[in-house]
Amino acid sequence: METDHVKTPQSLSAKFEGSFAYLTVRDRLPTILTKVIDTIHRNKNNFFEEHGEEGVNAEKRAISFLSKLRNELQTDKPVLPLSDDAEDTVAWNEYMQRQQDMMEDRQPVSWFKSPWLYVECYMYRRIQEAVWLNPPIGDFDVFKEGKTQTFFESQQAIMFLCTHLREVLTSMDNPNEKQLFDHFLKFLQVSLWGNKCDLSISAGQDNSQKISPIESLASLQRFILVDDSDQVWSALMTLQGSRETEKRGARVDLILDNAGFELITDLVLGDFLVSVGLAKEVRFHGKSFPWFVSDVTKKDFDWTIRQTMASNHKQMSACGVQWKRFLKEGVWSYHDHRFWTLPHEFCDMPTDAADLYTDLQGSDLILFKGDLNYRKLTGDRDWEHTVPFARALRGFRPAPLCSLRTLKANVQVGLQPGHGEMLTSQEPDWMTNGKYAVVQFFCPPREQ
Repeated sequence: METDHVKTPQSLSAKFEGSFAYLTVRDRLPTILTKVIDTIHRNKNNFFEEHGEEGVNAEKRAISFLSKLRNELQTDKPVLPLSDDAEDTVAWNEYMQRQQDMMEDRQPVSWFKSPWLYVECYMYRRIQEAVWLNPPIGDFDVFKEGKTQTFFESQQAIMFLCTHLREVLTSMDNPNEKQLFDHFLKFLQVSLWGNKCDLSISAGQDNSQKISPIESLASLQRFILVDDSDQVWSALMTLQGSRETEKRGARVDLILDNAGFELITDLVLGDFLVSVGLAKEVRFHGKSFPWFVSDVTKKDFDWTIRQTMASNHKQMSACGVQWKRFLKEGVWSYHDHRFWTLPHEFCDMPTDAADLYTDLQGSDLILFKGDLNYRKLTGDRDWEHTVPFARALRGFRPAPLCSLRTLKANVQVGLQPGHGEMLTSQEPDWMTNGKYAVVQFFCPPREQ
């Protein structure tokens, strides 16, 4: 699938002592595991009330399992095969063997010696294994409390955003292209900066949104390192047709990242695209189980729309009602696929999830939200900053795609020569502090 013969750089890994990957595996991942253990323990009484002694025993077994996992991580023990019988278990264990085949000197695959992307994804899958292996608490979401909390703590910003959307839509009677573009840009950027609210990066600390999202956009503009918004707009406009031809409207696929405020920004963007006729269909893609602390699952998606509908704030409730209607009419739909919770780079998708790749080929525009999607798009590798985005995708080209990402991991491509070095000299942690962002677009060449 690779497009040229330039050597592919090695994966980011905790084996490079002092690197961001190393500090993540050493400090942040054990902190997240500790919080998960604490959450399960704090729910002991709930488990007892719901399931009696069986619930308490399940809680003890899950905590013992996760304490052992934390110890294995901290002491760089070999990574173990999964022992549950979920539909993805075989794929995970095969991928572990693939990692083993790439290890130098036949060392075992382990937490500090293997690719960071793999071991971080593996940790979240093992957390799920701890729950699945211990019915009756098998459907307990260890991250739900944090996701719920950020939603409620961001109420002011959510109300403001919903009000702004409803005002824009009611005031736009036959808008010209310039007005449409200006509004599109604002909603795209709100969705971009909504990605700052990531609980896996803050190890579960409060990361809610309390300020007016629209008013802060102008001051954030200078922190967008690559801004291909014009190309995203052009991709949508090419489907609009001329006045003589019938408007086709685009199918937009939105690969979601975080629940809470960020999900609201994505729903608002999806609402705008459909309501003004830029999209005829929006497909939201989430995770099939709790993942990376704050990622969206089907339960989170449905819960968020229900909460929005039930709000006593008029405009917020109106948004929720409209979103429910979009889902009922099939204009919006929610999808999950096990590939999103596998550790694979996206260039593996045509081989390892051919059904998903074929589905995405039917899209007119795919928006990939967030840092983990960017890491998987680029393979989480030590690319030079000037390497073109298209090259770093390594043959992944299902349809026109755009990454909307605030930077929280040290991989960034597509910069102008010298830009990365200048940022490093001014701000050594520019790739990981969540202050900078990219709107990075790629359009595969049309088939002849």
